[in-house]
Amino acid sequence: MRRNLLAVLALSAALVIGVAAIAGAASTTLRVGNLIFTVGGNAIPSKLPKNKYAPVKAQFFGKIRTSDGTHPSALRETVVTIDKDVKLNVKGLPVCKSGQLQARDTKAAKRVCGKATIGSGKATAEIAFAEQRPIKVPSPILVFNAGGNAKRIKLLIHTFITVPVPAAIVTDVTVLKKGTGIHATARVPRIVGGAGSAIDYQLTVGRNYSYKGKKTAYSMAKCPDGKFRAATPKTVFKNETNEPGVAPQTILKGSILVPCKARG
Repeated sequence: MRRNLLAVLALSAALVIGVAAIAGAASTTLRVGNLIFTVGGNAIPSKLPKNKYAPVKAQFFGKIRTSDGTHPSALRETVVTIDKDVKLNVKGLPVCKSGQLQARDTKAAKRVCGKATIGSGKATAEIAFAEQRPIKVPSPILVFNAGGNAKRIKLLIHTFITVPVPAAIVTDVTVLKKGTGIHATARVPRIVGGAGSAIDYQLTVGRNYSYKGKKTAYSMAKCPDGKFRAATPKTVFKNETNEPGVAPQTILKGSILVPCKARG
C-alpha cells in the first residue's frame, strides 16, 4: 500500500495550499473508512445587518487526508446547501465560457476572462503513479461567473497544474435558488487521468460591482440569528488509483454552522 507524507490541499474543488487557520472560521471533520475530510469557512465581514442583505465575501477551506497515510480517493462531486440568509446575484456581470478556459494557464485565463472573476484562492493536488512517491502540485484557483438568472447560476473554477504535464482543470458549478436557500453542485473532472487527488484548498468568493449606475454585489447576506447553516448532503470521492482495502466510492455527509454577528 502506497504511503505518503500528507501535507496540504487544492480543491478542492476544490475545490488550495495548506489549510491555514482563518480567524473566526467554523469547521467540521467528516470521516468514512480511511478518508478524513476537514472543511470550513467564514463570512467577511462577519458583522452583518439583522434584517436586510448586505455585500459579503465567503472564505472556504478544506483538507483531505487518510487515517493510514495512503493516497486519498479523488474528490469528484460535492453538493452544498446554504440557508436563505445568503443570496447570489450575477445581473450585469461579464460571463466566461468553459471553452475559453480549456488548455489555458492561470495568466491566460485571467487575460480572457478576468472581467468575469468572482473569486480566487489556491489548492494542492497529490499525483500518485504506481511504484513512485506521490508528488504534491500547488496551483492557483480562479472562479468565474458563467452566467445565469435569479433562479440558476453557473460558475467555473479554474486550476492549472504543471506536473506531470501542463493541464487546465475546469470544474463546473451549478447553483440553484430554492425556497430554503442555495443548492450548489460542483463536478470535478479527473485529474491526470485519475492519478491526481485534491488534498487541500482555500478559496475566497465575492465581488462588489456597479450595474446601471447602482452598487451591488455577487454575494449578499443577512444575520438574523447569529449563524449561517450549511451542509453537504453528498460529497463523492472515488478510488481511482485502486488503493488496496479502500472502497471504489466513498460518500461523506455533514453540516456546519458558520458564525456571524447581527447589527441593526
